Amino acid sequence: MITWRRLAEDDFPLLISWLEQPHVARWWNHETSIEAVRRDFGPALRGEEPSEELIAHLDGTPFGLVQRCRLADYPEYLAEVAALIEVPSGAMTIDYLIGEPQLVGRGLGPQLIRSAVRAIWDECPDAPGVLVPVSAAKPGVLAGSGEGRTAAGRRGRNGAGQPRRRPGPLPLPDRPDLMSRAGRAGRSRQRQHAQAEHQDAQGEMDRR
Repeated sequence: MITWRRLAEDDFPLLISWLEQPHVARWWNHETSIEAVRRDFGPALRGEEPSEELIAHLDGTPFGLVQRCRLADYPEYLAEVAALIEVPSGAMTIDYLIGEPQLVGRGLGPQLIRSAVRAIWDECPDAPGVLVPVSAAKPGVLAGSGEGRTAAGRRGRNGAGQPRRRPGPLPLPDRPDLMSRAGRAGRSRQRQHAQAEHQDAQGEMDRR
């Protein structure tokens, strides 16, 4: 069973150990000094940053991190996303990692995403949907979880090789990629790439 709690400063050594894992560093590429983690994650813990940092537990043992925020809390990023796809008022976005290497490849990625999206439906009743810009190398962020579909968009947040700074959405690069989307109703699976549509957006989530 997956449960949640807020990230605390006492979790920073654990978070650093996760960020140092090669399968995490490929996508997050975050500095792993305690100073960098305090700088980038501390503001959200103190309520100075509008994103939320959540530690995911599997049967009581921490194994991953989920970040979530409202797109409207980051106006410049919202404008970039809105240029690519219609963004409902109040829409949210998420990012995640599975930190424990022994748990990678066991199907926990889709479970984690499904749990995170359902938590949004429960805890944020005014949020109409979840939008996640992703790399084409990982197209099914929401579709693979059974919680959404993938639409035309661009890679964002933490594509492989991008430097990672503070929590919250980061500027989108120029490469056109995909947008994963989940809504409260009609969670069908679909994949579009640029202007072409095709089926089967099943993604492999546990590489992260």
